[in-house]
This record gives sequence, structure tokens and C-alpha cells, in this order.
Amino acid sequence: MLPAETSRLRFREMTDDDLDAMAALLGDPVVMTYYPVPKTREQAAAWIAWNQRNYAEHGYGLWIVETHTGEFLGDCGLTWQRVNDTSRLEVGYHIRADRQGRGFATEAAAACRDLARETLGSPELVAIIDPRNSASRRVAEKIGMSHLDDDTTGSVPVRTVMGMTLDARNER
Repeated sequence: MLPAETSRLRFREMTDDDLDAMAALLGDPVVMTYYPVPKTREQAAAWIAWNQRNYAEHGYGLWIVETHTGEFLGDCGLTWQRVNDTSRLEVGYHIRADRQGRGFATEAAAACRDLARETLGSPELVAIIDPRNSASRRVAEKIGMSHLDDDTTGSVPVRTVMGMTLDARNER
């Protein structure tokens, strides 16, 4: 199960062969500005393994996002996250620093939103965002999300929870 291709993007499952690209992405201090620290190569390998388990268990996870010509841009997808002690479906995204600001995260997140609505039939979708990350918040707003709550049970003191109700009968 993958999100539909967009005019510029395609998705695929992560494999062990993606370790170099994912280690560079998740190890980039710019990309990981709002994480406690950038991830090590070993943590990037664990990230890939976590997503492979998600594919096996749920049929989805974070996917590799690339152009139609195969240029690696980052990852985006759907994962289950704990928010104030409740499990909620989240759309998450990371785009290479040199490709940010071009609408790729918004385009990828919208495709994932549509998959959650149309294929999974999920009643809601959230995005968990560091309160200082205005770019990530704009992506969430552009795909139709608004501020729902603040999460105080995560690994950082406060995380902004953006979200939306999904209803396949409603237009996008």
C-alpha cells in the first residue's frame, strides 16, 4: 500500500539499501533542528527497521519520497503515535534541507492524508509538531489541519498537535 503518485512525487517502501540516504537525512542538523539531536547512522538503520515493521504490521509507515526521476527527497507517511496517552494516526515528513521550501512536504503529506481518508478510512489524522517549527505547522495547515491540542506526555515538554477529521464523503 502506497500513497498515489503526485505530479512531482512517487513513494516506495524503505529498504536497507536506503541507509546512506536516510542517515544523511536524519543526521542533518538542519532537518533535525526540532529533534533533541540528529540521528546516528545506527539510529537511521533502526528507523528503517521500524518502518519495515510498520509495513508488515499495518501495511503503511513512512515511505521514501522521491521525484519521478528517482531523486531522493526524504520520507513521509503514516504512523501510530501516542498523544496524551491515546494512540493516534499521524502524518510525518522530513525533506532534505536543500529541497525544503518547494512544496514537497505539503504535496507528500496531502497524498498521505488522502490515503488515510480514502483507503484506510481513518476518522482523523494528526501531525505532532514542535511549537517552534513554523514550517512544519504551515505544511499541516496547508493540508487542512488546525490546532487541536498540546501533548505534554512526550519526550519534550510540549508538542503541538495539529489535526483534522477525515471523511471520505467530504471533498478535499
